[in-house]
Amino acid sequence: MRAYVVDAFTDAPFAGNPAGVCLPDADHAADADWMQAVATELRHSETAFLAPSARPDADWDLRWFTPSVEVDLCGHATLASAHVLFTEGLAEREVRFWTRSGVLVATRHPDGAIGLDFPVWNPEPVEVPEGLADALGVPLLAAVVGSTDLIVEVATADEVRKLTPALGALAAFPYRLIAVTAPGDTPGIDFVSRVFAPAAGIDEDPVTGSVHCALGPYWAPRVGRTALTGFQASERGGAVGVELRGDRVLLLGLAVTVLKGELAG
Repeated sequence: MRAYVVDAFTDAPFAGNPAGVCLPDADHAADADWMQAVATELRHSETAFLAPSARPDADWDLRWFTPSVEVDLCGHATLASAHVLFTEGLAEREVRFWTRSGVLVATRHPDGAIGLDFPVWNPEPVEVPEGLADALGVPLLAAVVGSTDLIVEVATADEVRKLTPALGALAAFPYRLIAVTAPGDTPGIDFVSRVFAPAAGIDEDPVTGSVHCALGPYWAPRVGRTALTGFQASERGGAVGVELRGDRVLLLGLAVTVLKGELAG
């Protein structure tokens, strides 16, 4: 069984967000308990599992697991999966994935970037949850919910970079993840963010493609454009291109394979 580690949303090794990508044999391709055990063993924020699809509208079935749970959508592990298929000669210019979030399409661009056609998550304003500002250690200007994610805005990108949240307190809030965002303060970057998901076994996710399905429509009216660039300011860091297309969003990024081998389990 082939297995890979791919750094997503980066053009250099050991940056961006690492994801496991596994191509199970037929005996394991539908075994969720086995997939969860592999994801727990690899300990990346997400591990993707690919199997040839029998569905007429998809080429591959794709599932994503954190070290503790299966999730409905993951951007960086989808990017990593497409990168593996393209670079290993298992797909050419386009690949269609059947997932728990419907059919997702990945397209390889001439410059090497990969575009991911994802559903848009229109952010809905909510009250800032009680206790969240204390848990994050910074004043919060606004809060929105996109799908199962909570996004909160702070005043400056520097506040985002310097966050030292109380992770145990964050885990008590009923969201898949909590993203903190602010306007960008460097040329070419429209907004910055950091993402914390201790309830899903991820203290901080280095670069989170899926949350940009909501960050894009959150920032687009303020920036005045439908094509934006976000930077996730984790220790590893990574840039995500975002282009709004009606009820879809195109996420753009690069990826680098850092490890390939055989999974013996």
